[in-house]
Amino acid sequence: QVQLRESGGGSVQAGGSLRLSCAISGGTFSTLSMGWFRQAPDKERERVAAIMWNGDRTYYTDSVKGRVTISRDNAKKTLYLQLDSLTPEDTAVYYCNLVDSSHAYRPLGSWGQGTQVTVSS
Repeated sequence: QVQLRESGGGSVQAGGSLRLSCAISGGTFSTLSMGWFRQAPDKERERVAAIMWNGDRTYYTDSVKGRVTISRDNAKKTLYLQLDSLTPEDTAVYYCNLVDSSHAYRPLGSWGQGTQVTVSS
């Protein structure tokens, strides 16, 4: 069973940057397409970015394009999300998950604890 552990969140001022990490255990990471999701207070969880198992294709939701970069290190079994030019609207709990690249990158696995990102103006 795949287990996910997110880290790297924190509190930053608008315009700042953070790098989130997601360590995966219990699965063959190099064969898994992965994604980042976030959930802001009183809002539905939304998909932020996704990356194919081999890294050759990525997806970004419109609101983060140009500010966010998803990447992966298959040797370290770790997924990353670089967040730049952060705004208060990026405040949320961020989660990683396996995704179905054939069906709009919908999440497939169980959710981890997530990591909190708070951006102040």
